[in-house]
Amino acid sequence: MTRTVEIRPLADVQAHPDTRKVPISRVGVKNIRFPITVRDRRKTAQQTVATVDMSVDLPHQFKGTHMSRFMEILNAYDGEISVESLPAILRTMRRRLNAETAHLRIAFPYFMAKSAPVTGASGMLSYDCAFDASSGNPDDFILTVKVPVTTLCPCSREISARGAHNQRSLVTVQARFHGELWIEDLVALVDESASCELYPVLKRSDEKWVTERAYDNPRFVEDLVREVTVRLREMGRISWFSVHVVNFESIHEHDAYAEVEEPPPAR
Repeated sequence: MTRTVEIRPLADVQAHPDTRKVPISRVGVKNIRFPITVRDRRKTAQQTVATVDMSVDLPHQFKGTHMSRFMEILNAYDGEISVESLPAILRTMRRRLNAETAHLRIAFPYFMAKSAPVTGASGMLSYDCAFDASSGNPDDFILTVKVPVTTLCPCSREISARGAHNQRSLVTVQARFHGELWIEDLVALVDESASCELYPVLKRSDEKWVTERAYDNPRFVEDLVREVTVRLREMGRISWFSVHVVNFESIHEHDAYAEVEEPPPAR
């Protein structure tokens, strides 16, 4: 005997109405590990692994959004995630999820080869970077680059007879810009503003050079944030930026920090 199985359509619960009249600014998925391609200044492609957040707005009359569609959209771009593909991904998110706005955050390590200042010993340094892109009311794109550097305390150099204390510092630069702005450009700008840049490999002669370089270029946290700000102003193609500097103090329990945003936020 043949048994007939009735297949009923599954209910679309997310599309059910909601009566609480609360629109949601952003709803979506976070912390997706995904391979991406990032172009470097040499016009070559660098493969890396990103952490991706995807979200859209949700009008008050709908109960929920369709979370699986985010993953479908992302996987449709397997191996093709780049700055150039972001507008198309955002447009697809808005269309597939019937949204007015779409947001995409892609955070990733970016690797650069650096050679030691004296011996030329080479190695790779990683920089934490991010693309924050939005589509719809308004369209937006922000590049974030975090650059670790060395700072040497001007006060301790001035008051001490046999040296000065230094520490690792982390400079976070965020920028909106016109045209092209390379990650390498921001790394170089921050390196030039610090007491000394970091290197992946140092031999003894390199360590001597780095120590003396930092001693000759003392920087308070206030000095470093101002030096970076001046250089960003001079680039011309940047329409907005934020600079946040943290000194991981070597002789204090606390950290020191300074921050500049231009133009400043409206009050």
